[in-house]
Amino acid sequence: MNDVVISVKNVSKCFEMYEKPVHRLYQTLCAGKKKFYKEFWALKDINFEVRKGECVGIIGRNGAGKSTLLQIITGTLAPTTGEVKVSGRVAALLELGSGFNPEFTGRENVYLNGSILGLSKEEIDARYDDILAFADIGEFIDQPVKTYSSGMMVRLAFAVIAHVDADVLIVDEALSVGDAFFQQKCMRFMRKFMEEHTVLFVSHDTAALTNFCQQSVLLSNGVIELIGSTKDVIGQYLKDLYAANQDVDAVWERQGDNGLARGKEELTDYRDQRLNVINNSTLRNDIRIFEFNPEASSFGRGSMLIKAVEFRDVYGSPLSWVVGGELVRLHVECEVKASVISPIVGFFIRDRLGQEIFGDNTCLTYKDRPLQAEAKDRVVAEFEFRMPFLMAGDYSVCVAVAEGTQDNHVQHQWMNEALIFKSTSSYVGRGLVGIPMKSINMVVKKG
Repeated sequence: MNDVVISVKNVSKCFEMYEKPVHRLYQTLCAGKKKFYKEFWALKDINFEVRKGECVGIIGRNGAGKSTLLQIITGTLAPTTGEVKVSGRVAALLELGSGFNPEFTGRENVYLNGSILGLSKEEIDARYDDILAFADIGEFIDQPVKTYSSGMMVRLAFAVIAHVDADVLIVDEALSVGDAFFQQKCMRFMRKFMEEHTVLFVSHDTAALTNFCQQSVLLSNGVIELIGSTKDVIGQYLKDLYAANQDVDAVWERQGDNGLARGKEELTDYRDQRLNVINNSTLRNDIRIFEFNPEASSFGRGSMLIKAVEFRDVYGSPLSWVVGGELVRLHVECEVKASVISPIVGFFIRDRLGQEIFGDNTCLTYKDRPLQAEAKDRVVAEFEFRMPFLMAGDYSVCVAVAEGTQDNHVQHQWMNEALIFKSTSSYVGRGLVGIPMKSINMVVKKG
């Protein structure tokens, strides 16, 4: 059985580059006997296949040919040579606002965009309320799209493609705009969509590609440099990215004792040795904490319900602001509706893509001394830790309460985005988080 959904064979694309507008006229008049343009090959001999149920990433530096390739796959641009075959209905979110008429209202653009994607008016009518609820732009739906912010534009565009029953979803960087709530809603939709359908995901965000894609394609100057596991492709991409500025070919092996051996020390709490310097500079990792959202999306049996989630300082006072590297407590309070044995409280910290940065739960701590709670009791859990240094961006706290063991439990409430917080300036330049360091030492050994 052939389960290939996207087939790209020997695809190349050449653009004619004219120095002056009048040269286009000359080219037409000479009937091809002379060239008044330079050829620019944006793509050269591209070959790959995407099968049903796969999520394939495409990555490459600016100008590598990613957008050109997507336009050819979606049919908005014709290849110079080669062919592309796509099976099923394709929904694409490419350039922000593509497929929208800026003079039309949001409502009119829903019908326009839906018809472009192959839906009849009756089908759009049946889906309209769901599209409107997903976009969540309220009364702006009857305002011209040209008055929309970039976030509102992508909300409406994604809401449409999420409801056209597509077989293939193509997303190109557009989700980098919008707020944390909507971005995570989109990510949850994509994960659900990927269970049965095909996704082509284009991004410079290596963490997002790692999270979503099993296989990836690396484009470089219009050609495929590598096709393989996302881990390998990202490794090559980063090597290429750094190679323009520094030598990345040298591999340094550890040669015995580096002179930094340390004696046995008592395990004690510590502050990062650089905090005084960092916190007195523009690199201080300021984190603004918003209020607990009791209406956040959730599910579960309901014998325990989450009533409060907040960050506190070590003295128990609620925090609306925290600095990366400082000691905090995550306070979770639950109301018991029916008798529970061995309650478990846990959390995840997620970034704007919904990736789980870190988390923990109470299960192992109380494994040998399980608690029991009756109706009208309150279960309170606190997790004390040093807030890691976070890259600038939006984050959320997902909280869950369950009953049982780590491997066999009943979920009473799982609450997404129970708490939102925003990291502003930060010294973290690479990686998902920065870990507070107890000490950093370096020595020079004379030759």
